[in-house]
Amino acid sequence: MFLSCVAPIPLDALLAEADRALRVLSGSATAGRPYPATAEEAPQALSAQEKRHAAGLMRVNHVGEVCAQALYRGQASVCRDPAPRALLLNAASEEVDHLVWCNQRLTELGSRASLLNPVWYAGSFALGVLASYAGVPRNLGFMAETEKQVEAHLESHLRTLPVQDERSRQIVQKMKEDEAQHRASAEAAGGVPLSLPVRTAMKAMSKVMTTTAYWI
Repeated sequence: MFLSCVAPIPLDALLAEADRALRVLSGSATAGRPYPATAEEAPQALSAQEKRHAAGLMRVNHVGEVCAQALYRGQASVCRDPAPRALLLNAASEEVDHLVWCNQRLTELGSRASLLNPVWYAGSFALGVLASYAGVPRNLGFMAETEKQVEAHLESHLRTLPVQDERSRQIVQKMKEDEAQHRASAEAAGGVPLSLPVRTAMKAMSKVMTTTAYWI
């Protein structure tokens, strides 16, 4: 049975987290898995408007992965139980793959990541630390609810991406599959459903983030 104990972050661990944050925010992080966008992109396949829209959606997705990476690292940083900590860190590792893929696609679309990524990262890391103090079941429940909302968010992008943008679709589909696995793992490990006010607050915060990230 998971313990609900948390521990302060040692200085060396805090410095390591700061180094990781800099690599994530600078775009120097590397993916551990192959880039899922394998479809050929025909010249002039997307109009200028479609390209801007696809880039806006992929920028939102990139922000989501920045936040997920920071959130899970924050949750794991103060969790002393090795099993849920390993689960969180594994999910964080796969979120790095996602943000690298999104960043690469943004480059292909001639666009950039959100200028507010440092704000999103810092806020998400702090939120993750706070979530850990609620105990392991709610900590993992927070992970499960996060992934549930992200799944719905990615599904909406699959519906609104330009039909001919198969490369972006391949990335989003693979991300959606990973997020579903993260949610299932958190639930199987003992994550409990969060209260309605918490779920509603999470959706409201996500709405602010996604609306802002589409443009900035």
